[in-house]
Amino acid sequence: MSAFKFRTVPGIIVEAGAAKRLGPLLREQFSETRLCLVTDSFLHKSGLLNPALASLGSAGFQVQVIDNVIADPPDNVVLAAADSARAGNAQMVVGLGGGSSMDVAKLLAILVGSDQPLAEMYGIGNVQGRRLPLVQIPTTAGTGSEVTPVSIVTTGATTKMGVVSPTLYADLAILDAELTLGLPPAATAATGIDAMVHAIEAYTSKHLKNPLSDMLAIQALRLLSVNLLPVCKNGSDLGGRESMLVGAMLAGQAFANSPVAAVHALAYPIGGIFHVPHGLSNALVLPHVMRFNAPAAAPLYAELADVILPGCIGSDEAKTESLIDYLAGISHTVGIESRLREVGVKHEDLRVMANDAMKQTRLLGNNPREVLEIDAYNIYAAAF
Repeated sequence: MSAFKFRTVPGIIVEAGAAKRLGPLLREQFSETRLCLVTDSFLHKSGLLNPALASLGSAGFQVQVIDNVIADPPDNVVLAAADSARAGNAQMVVGLGGGSSMDVAKLLAILVGSDQPLAEMYGIGNVQGRRLPLVQIPTTAGTGSEVTPVSIVTTGATTKMGVVSPTLYADLAILDAELTLGLPPAATAATGIDAMVHAIEAYTSKHLKNPLSDMLAIQALRLLSVNLLPVCKNGSDLGGRESMLVGAMLAGQAFANSPVAAVHALAYPIGGIFHVPHGLSNALVLPHVMRFNAPAAAPLYAELADVILPGCIGSDEAKTESLIDYLAGISHTVGIESRLREVGVKHEDLRVMANDAMKQTRLLGNNPREVLEIDAYNIYAAAF
C-alpha cells in the first residue's frame, strides 16, 4: 500500500431538526458571542432561517446575517461579505445554504481572521493566515462543501479559481435533513448527480486515491443511487433526504482527499460563461467524460457499476457502458436538461469552452486519462 494522508472535519452532527436548536448545539463547543451567518437572499427571505436565528438569539449569540451570496460567487461578493463581517466585529462564522454560501463562509472566516489578501490564496496550500471558528450547514445534498477544504470563486468575467487549504476545513458540520425538504425535483436531481460525480471522480482519481477515500466513495454511491430518484418523486421523504445528505457528505470527504478531475474541469466553463448551476453543469458532461476515460478507467468504473447496479454483468467495458447509461438516464427520468444546447450553448461556443477548460490544470492532472484541448472540444461536441 502506498503512503497516504487523510483529513476531514473534526466534528459532524447528523440530526433532523438540528437547526431549530442551533444555539444550544453551538454553545456546547463555542464561547464566541458575535456570529456572522452567511447565506443567500432566498433562504433569508423565505423564513427557512427563522428557527435557527431564534435559537441562536436565545443562546446569547449576536447574529449578523450576510445574505448577498449568489451562485458561482464572484470575488467582489466574497470581499464585500468580508468587509461587512469586519464591520460587525464577527468572532465566528456559520455558512448555511448551498455550496456557494458555504464556500463564501470559508473564505470570509479567513479574510476576517487574518490580513492575507484573497488574491494570494488561490491555488493549493497558499492560505497563510488564521481563521475564525467555522460551522457549515448545507441545505442541498450535493456539494459536500461542509467537509471539504476547497472554495471556488469566479474571477473576472467567467473564470473560476479554487482556494485549497486544510485551513478551510470547518470546525463543525451539521446535517439537518429538514432544511432540504422543500428542494424542487430538478434541483434535487442536479445536486444529487453532483455528489455522485464527486464520488466517481474520487474513486478514479489519478492522484491521492487511497483506501479511505475509496471506502467513502463507495458508501456515498450506495446511499445516493438508492435514494436519488425516490426523493425526486417524494421530496418530503425525510429518511431519504437524510440519506442523500449523508451520501453527499461522504462523497465530499472522499474528494477532499482524492481530488476531482475532468468532469469538473469541463463543467466550470459551462457555469462560468452560461451561469448554469454547478450540479447541472456536471450532469451535462458526465457521460461524455466517462466515455472518454473508459479506455483508462473501465476496471474502476466496472467496480462502481457493481455498487450502483447490483447484478450488472459482462466485461469491464460492458459494465462501464451500463453505468454511463444509468447516469445519463437520471437526467431524462427527472426531466432536467441533458444537452448543452438546452442551456444556451451554441456550437460556436465549444472551442472557447475547450480553451477555458484547459486552464483547470489543478483538476485535469487528476484525470485517469490525459485531456488535450481537442479532447475537451470533442467531449463538448458529444454533449452538445
